[in-house]
Amino acid sequence: MIEQNGAAAVPDPALLDIAVDGAMEGRSSTYRVQLKRLEGVYSDAESYAAEVARLGADAEVYSVQSHDYGEGPGGLTIGTSRLEPGRVGAEFALTRGHLHARSDRAELYYCISGRGVMLMDSLDGRTAAIELTPGRAAHVPGGWVHRSVNVGNEAFVTIFCYNTDAGQDYEIIARAGGMRELVVDDGDGGWEAIPNPGHRGYESGRATR
Repeated sequence: MIEQNGAAAVPDPALLDIAVDGAMEGRSSTYRVQLKRLEGVYSDAESYAAEVARLGADAEVYSVQSHDYGEGPGGLTIGTSRLEPGRVGAEFALTRGHLHARSDRAELYYCISGRGVMLMDSLDGRTAAIELTPGRAAHVPGGWVHRSVNVGNEAFVTIFCYNTDAGQDYEIIARAGGMRELVVDDGDGGWEAIPNPGHRGYESGRATR
């Protein structure tokens, strides 16, 4: 880092070496999510309990490796998300999902391996599901709740990028009783998005910080 006329230090550029399995050399942080942290996320509580009994509560479901320069304005967080395959009842393996705490912040997801779906709900009532395979990307606008779903038989790995000051609200989905749709097996080797009967609606009038 260098000082410029007494101004705040300017960080050095970073080289990020990203592998197709999601490993990222040059990362500044890693976090891992175990099955026990997804209690209440799946619609079928009985199937979730059976999966915990089968795999163990500490089984790793997904992991995130990322790099950023801190919380300063204008910064980017760049990283990888690796979501393991599996199902809980009819639902495919998924991440907790979130809306950015600064809800106008957008995010990019670019698939580098596997097959998945970016499931999205807007706060004004729209729903979208974009299938991602290697070379395809989803540009998620601000104001959209979003989560990754693995609809394949191998790890679903994406590169993501968003403004570091965006933050995450991980509880908005739980407060709504889940997202508007569930991504489930269509019975023919594919997937479909069906209405979630437990969805209660998102908070109205949510302000952007």
